[in-house]
Amino acid sequence: MKNTSFPRLIVNAALVAAFAVPTATLQAQVSSQSYLRNTPNEIEREDPRVQQIVTRAEDHFKLGQLNLNDNKREAARQEFDKAVDMVLESGMDVRSNPRLQRYYLELVERVYRIEVPSQGVASQSASGFVEVAQTGNHAPTAPPQVGFAEQKFEPSPLDELSKLVLTAEEKEVSPEKVAELEDEINSTLDFKFKAHPLVQQYINYYQGRGRATMETGIRRSGQYLWLARQIFREEGVPEDVAWLGQVESSWRPTARSWAAASGLWQFIPGTGARFGLRQTAWIDERNSYEKATRASAKYLKFLANRYGGNWELAMAAYNTGEGNIDRAIARAGVADFWTIYPYIAQETRNYVPNILATILVSKSPDKYGFRNVQKMSPLKWDVVSVPSSTSLQLIASLTDTSVDYLRSLNPELRRDVTPRGEAYAVRVPPGRGKQCVALLKRIPVERREQLARVISVAPGEDLQSVAARTGTSVAQLQQWNGGADLKAGGKIVIPVGGNVLRTAAIRERANSSAASPAPGSSLTTVSARAGETVAQIAARYGASVDDVAKINNVDANAPLSRGRQIRVPTSGNAAAPAAPRRR
Repeated sequence: MKNTSFPRLIVNAALVAAFAVPTATLQAQVSSQSYLRNTPNEIEREDPRVQQIVTRAEDHFKLGQLNLNDNKREAARQEFDKAVDMVLESGMDVRSNPRLQRYYLELVERVYRIEVPSQGVASQSASGFVEVAQTGNHAPTAPPQVGFAEQKFEPSPLDELSKLVLTAEEKEVSPEKVAELEDEINSTLDFKFKAHPLVQQYINYYQGRGRATMETGIRRSGQYLWLARQIFREEGVPEDVAWLGQVESSWRPTARSWAAASGLWQFIPGTGARFGLRQTAWIDERNSYEKATRASAKYLKFLANRYGGNWELAMAAYNTGEGNIDRAIARAGVADFWTIYPYIAQETRNYVPNILATILVSKSPDKYGFRNVQKMSPLKWDVVSVPSSTSLQLIASLTDTSVDYLRSLNPELRRDVTPRGEAYAVRVPPGRGKQCVALLKRIPVERREQLARVISVAPGEDLQSVAARTGTSVAQLQQWNGGADLKAGGKIVIPVGGNVLRTAAIRERANSSAASPAPGSSLTTVSARAGETVAQIAARYGASVDDVAKINNVDANAPLSRGRQIRVPTSGNAAAPAAPRRR
């Protein structure tokens, strides 16, 4: 089992600020006085069960503090996790009870402040907790850090789903429609569930006011569904269950919910660590493509086995925890989702029929009126092993790409630098891996945390000339480019600092054959669709993918923003997209 080197609850201040609570509640959350000191009697008078949950969570939190004071860091981590899980797995809808929600938010913030102190220079200890070199006269000297920007997150679609109320029109379902669902389930899916009017009601919702949500999910599924299907198949989980990722995150690796669930598969910290996903000051593997997907498949298989192959119950437990489902089954007396329906939280009541509807629509989009949704291209990458604490800015320079695109390929990285103390497998744009390795070998290990960039050198240009136009010295260039042979031109690494002079002219001369339109061609400017790639635009216009990528200085497979202007070389007067080929 992998060693979890950081407490499982990784929640940043932005998350707390984004929770769906009134402004007055947020202000009370950060009051100088503790919520527990102010309101225990009020909680007890209103709801004894809330007080019981708070008391048990506090017991675990205090044990965590005691273990931390004794330097028993792993035991402290486990107790902090239990404190949070005590609230999330209590069986109560946290957001429906303002006082329980307020306590939960305060608990999250207290644990966060213990794990990620706000002062000093953070460094990871061997035990996994963050140790802080305090500022002051006796502070140890820390090496300069580059690009320590925190990962940014997007709202989870689960938050909106939990509040969804179907309209009277959406609830209109005939017995014939339910019978059609039964036939479709039996004939097209690789797992079974009961046809129920609620499933058809959610299909009605997606065909109407929820259409944009469904279109976005189907479109984005093109990037990740191939990987999810492959891993689910390897783990013995029905491949169609992989559509669960569409409801969980709308296929966004950086989605995060109000309850600190994160990633494509929305693992809360405790469950993520339970299934081997590391959460440290440097990485959060809940946001990884492969590792989180495999953990999700393992968890779903465990749940399906727990409930005798009943995938409706497995999905419900995936959302709310098996403890809550076990209690609902005990109350209902039957292990059936539609029987335990009255005994589970509203979010889970919405969750399961929503997923089943999403699977049916996404599996057969044409049947449900989604004929013109173009799926994004499957995400591809090369993998490069880099040493400890390598700057993403440096890797971006070595691979002719941007830090933002590297972050999209490596969403598990919490900062713009790879983890300290270990080699790390970084994903880089496809076809750029060998170039990255070759250039990285030139750079001394001790310089790989620093900012640098890569420039083109014209054939015959010597180091003296490069030094003159880059504001560096020959000695510096030699230090950063050990063993480089510039006779035939190529790439050279320079430290960031000086202004690069005459670079455009030299690059233009060195790359003119590759970056200019072919003789007899012209450039047409087109507006990209949201999420479209240069490769897709080039295919539409019958142009070379490499030419379009180089002309626009954009990676061929990087998703573009809506309206991004892309120049495309066209022959003669041809300015229309190429006609699609018939298959």
